[in-house]
This record gives sequence, structure tokens and C-alpha cells, in this order.
Amino acid sequence: MTEIYEAVVIGGGAAGLSAALVLGRARRRTLVVDAGEPRNAPAAHMQGYLTRDGMPPAEFLAAGRREIEAYGVELVRDRAVDVARDGAGEFDVTLATGPTVHARRLIVTTGLADELPPVPGVAERFGRDVLHCPYCHGWEVRDKAFGVLATTPMSVHQALMVSQWSKDVTLFLHTVGEDELSNEDPLRLAAAGVVVVPGEVAGLRVEGDRLTGVRLADGTAHDRSVLFVAPRAVPRSGLFERLGAELRETPFGTYPVVDETGLTTVPGVWAAGNAIGFAEQVVNAASGGYRAAATLNGELLFADLDAAVARGQG
Repeated sequence: MTEIYEAVVIGGGAAGLSAALVLGRARRRTLVVDAGEPRNAPAAHMQGYLTRDGMPPAEFLAAGRREIEAYGVELVRDRAVDVARDGAGEFDVTLATGPTVHARRLIVTTGLADELPPVPGVAERFGRDVLHCPYCHGWEVRDKAFGVLATTPMSVHQALMVSQWSKDVTLFLHTVGEDELSNEDPLRLAAAGVVVVPGEVAGLRVEGDRLTGVRLADGTAHDRSVLFVAPRAVPRSGLFERLGAELRETPFGTYPVVDETGLTTVPGVWAAGNAIGFAEQVVNAASGGYRAAATLNGELLFADLDAAVARGQG
């Protein structure tokens, strides 16, 4: 027998758990499908979340899972590999382990993956002293010797941003040619005190499990304690595509078009967290999940009331 839920939340990160908490408290039969691939898993701590500043991401998610369980929300460790909308405007979700579950409404919080530049050592140290977000990690590494690995001309923006946390910043142009910079870029970099170094980065120098420098292809090395990179965002948008949701192209990937509540162009399907954009931090994701769930619950309530009225009039 196919299990039937009022809501299925696909994704068990901050957005998905927040949505599930709201739905559980609203007494909705809810299932969370969690593939266990949170974007911030490489980080030892998450920052900037009021009252949770410095909390390990795994600890945060474990606390969230305990909270939703207290309200009767079910959670399965699985992956949603397909979803189809039926004639009644409801949904069948196929899981990787085989079963199909039925949902009256969906909230998709599948997030995105960060594809790192293929420089030896970068992936191994990502989330430690190879970082991408100054708001997430800038305070913890303040005043250290920063490097910024340029992979697109937009990396200039990253170098300018991180200069707020350190006055010792070097921009390694790596795969970006000096002719790709705008006329304003060198002036702004100079004003911020950022040193610009052309040439491809060949690898990192690590001593005692600590980043100590950046090595160029020509053999020269530069002492650095922290390296900022700009991963390529790879949104997990396959389920939106299968449902026929309208998508929008951005410099940071393709995401579903949503309204202020997270509702996509597919009736009955909401999105939240990094499923709707690259820059959604944990606190934003939790807020988006809450908003989507509250809207979903209200829609179900009035749909059921209107159906009851129609039956009574019939």
C-alpha cells in the first residue's frame, strides 16, 4: 500500500526541518525525505544564526530531527528520485530504495552542491582554511593572511569583500586574464590594498595540517594562512524540471521561479533554502521553510473547508 501524507518535505536540512516542525505542530501527517547531504557539512561550525552562533551543523540538524519527531513527523533516510503530479493535483514521490509515497502537497528543499576549483588540496581543506563566505567564516580568520583564488572576473568582488576582515589580501588571478578585469577593478583593488598576482595556481602548501601558502605553476610560492574560493553552484533542480516548474537562470545556477512564500509555478509545490538561490544562509533557509509550511497548511485548510461546503450544497 502506498503511504499517503498531507505533506512530503524533500530535503532534511535547515529549510526542510523548519518546514516539518511547522507542519507537525499544525497536526499535518508529514514525511521528510532526507538524503543526508547538507551543503554546510564541511564546516566545523555555523555562524551568524542568532542563539546558535558557533554550533556545529551536525548538532543543529540532530536537534531539529529530535524536535520534529516530538510532533509525530516521520523521517526517512532516502533520496527522492522522481516525482509526478496526478490528475487530482497531488503528487507521487518515488524513493531510491523503491517505494512510492503520495503527498497532497510538496516542499522541496534539495539545496545545491558546491563544485570546487580543481586545484590540488582545495577540496581536502574546504571548510577549514579554504573558505568561500566571509559572513560565515570571516570573523574566525580575521587579520590573517588571505588569498583569493580567481576563477571568474567576479572573484574580484570576493577579494574586495574579504578585505573588510583582513588588510593582507592577495588575489591570485589563476584562470582569469588581466584583460578580463573591468576598468574599475584595478582601481578598487588598489584602494582596498589587495595585491594582484597573475599566473595559475598549481597547489597549496600545507604544514602540520595547516595551510601555509599558495604555490604557482611557475614554482613561486606565497605565504598565506587562508584561501577564499568561489565554488560553482550546482542546484539540485531535477525534481522541479520533472514537475515542469518554470526556472530562472542566474550567474549562480538555475533555480525555480517562486513567489514570496516559496510557491513555485506548479500548484501545490513550494521550494525553500538553497533550492531557491545560492546565497540562502542557514537562518534564511529556516525562515523560508517556516513560511512555505505555514502557507501550505493554510491552503490545505481552506481547500478542505471549501470541499466540505461544496458537498453540503450538493
